[in-house]
Amino acid sequence: MAQATARHILVDTEAKCSELKAAIEGGADFAQVAKENSSCPSSRDGGNLGTFGRGQMVREFDEVVFSAPVGVVQGPVKTQFGYHLLEVTDRQD
Repeated sequence: MAQATARHILVDTEAKCSELKAAIEGGADFAQVAKENSSCPSSRDGGNLGTFGRGQMVREFDEVVFSAPVGVVQGPVKTQFGYHLLEVTDRQD
């Protein structure tokens, strides 16, 4: 079964999500940005979600995590929780 390890940042607005993505692409540290901005409890660990299988996360999240290139920040991705930036750090297909 496919497994992925990912981290994310969750915010309330698409604009804030885009702003944070630009900061990360400009050299800001993903984990630090997560700690300072993400509303998810995972923010304490730099947004780290650990390893999970297909179907364990909401559909929109799953689609990105199991198709995006490893190490490339994706988003904004809208779910019922808000707007996410996602980075797949490892994946076994």
